[in-house]
Amino acid sequence: MIFGRTPLADAEGAVLAHAIHAGERRLKKGTRLAQEDLEALRESGVESVVAARLLPGDVVEDEAAGRLGAALDAPHVGVGPAATGRVNLFAKTAGLFCPDRAVIDRLNAVDPSMTLATLSEFAPVRAGQMIATVKIIPLSVDGNKLAEALSILSRSQALKLAPFRPHRVRLIQTMLPTVKEKVLNKTRRVSEARLEASHSTIIGERRAPHTAEALEAALREAGDADLILVFGASAVIDEGDVIPDAIRRAGGRIESFGMPVDPGNLLLLGTLDGRPVLGAPGCARSPKENGFDFVLNRLLAGLPVGPETIRGMGVGGLLEEIGSRPSPRESESSGGEAVVDIVVLAAGRSSRMEGGNKLLADFGGMPLVRRSVETALGAKRRGAVRVVTGHMHEAVETALEGLKVETIHNPDFAEGLSTSLKAGVRASEDADGVLVMLADQPFLQPDHLDLLIGAFVSEGKGSIVAACDRGRRRNPVILSTELLPAIIALEGDIGAAPIIAAEPERLVEVEMGEAASFDVDTLNLLDLARSRLAETG
Repeated sequence: MIFGRTPLADAEGAVLAHAIHAGERRLKKGTRLAQEDLEALRESGVESVVAARLLPGDVVEDEAAGRLGAALDAPHVGVGPAATGRVNLFAKTAGLFCPDRAVIDRLNAVDPSMTLATLSEFAPVRAGQMIATVKIIPLSVDGNKLAEALSILSRSQALKLAPFRPHRVRLIQTMLPTVKEKVLNKTRRVSEARLEASHSTIIGERRAPHTAEALEAALREAGDADLILVFGASAVIDEGDVIPDAIRRAGGRIESFGMPVDPGNLLLLGTLDGRPVLGAPGCARSPKENGFDFVLNRLLAGLPVGPETIRGMGVGGLLEEIGSRPSPRESESSGGEAVVDIVVLAAGRSSRMEGGNKLLADFGGMPLVRRSVETALGAKRRGAVRVVTGHMHEAVETALEGLKVETIHNPDFAEGLSTSLKAGVRASEDADGVLVMLADQPFLQPDHLDLLIGAFVSEGKGSIVAACDRGRRRNPVILSTELLPAIIALEGDIGAAPIIAAEPERLVEVEMGEAASFDVDTLNLLDLARSRLAETG
């Protein structure tokens, strides 16, 4: 590949390195320049372009990415289409992600032009979640280097997914006079939520006094459970404490006590009649990730866990800030790449909901609007998150209490969607782009938003990026703030569709499936969404 500024006379068939305007047309990065493109550029006064001219044996970026993606195919792993030199890989089922670091390192060492990035080892994933991405950095790669990378992948499986398996779980909680019933009830609810992804169920719960004798009796009554979870009324601080003593009394043994993960240091792992017994640390009563999750998820995926496994969890085991840390973690958005803020539109009147406000409807213990905003906050590549409110704004804002977002009240919400869109984008005009999402799309996940933001960053700061469902343009959409004057000119109950139609050369479409098109506009759709989310966890 010969890369650099190229006179138009030599540019036919070359691959454009940067987006460029040719009169009213916008030629995207990666365009294979045809004669008509060159004529349009000449008419615009352009004499040369930055482009790549391919040499014999070179493989263009999308073909190279597609071949690497196909070579990474594995059980329970899905491979997406190639676009802009990238192929994303997804989990087909919920489970633990188990990449082979050595194989991935060998692949990434072949040539800097080819990269494979993945989630962390043993990351829990849900069905449909992105687990890895192939990116071809230049516009083409040397065919011999590509063949070397493909050879590495043909000899070893780089990506593996250990699916979660349903388990029958016995829950035991010990009690002291100071332990309130609502704490025990919350512990059960949190435990059930942790087990949902694996379709595991609590087949029975026993609440017993916090003594070794009472706990021993409860352990002996565990029946046909595959896994036993024990939450003590007080923390285990020694292998002679109540929980380990009771396990031994019942005929079991202690495999490991303590772990280099914080929160979660006081975890205990034992076995009883060939079944794992987890003595939970106190932090496991909270839904926040802690060391208990590290061990529980491996057990639910059928992976072996022993003392050596637990001792190896120290790197990456610091999960929370510690008060004595001298400086806080870095802010959410830094660096020189394009900044994309997120605006969540939550001002509508829910006119088809028979008098209710869908955004306040309960989804898994929280209002739908809070679920949506937490999805926005979960995006890793975002800037600020803002929420535009209108109808019942006080109740909606109350539902968002405690979240790190800015709320913008739109007093003109009754005049239509455009008023909320303008309010949100005006507040985000210092960003390069604004991801506009609706607050009633319950199947959206943070990975979907990161996929859109990644496309915007890759395409350039003047782009429009829209989510699609099987080729049909839907939501969310990222609008360049270069388009602010056109956005401000919108009126009535319309969104960005007229702007997208007027700027086709800016548009990048990202396939996201049903998550892009499903919104809860009616009571029937609300019930359907709740049902399906309950089934999938």
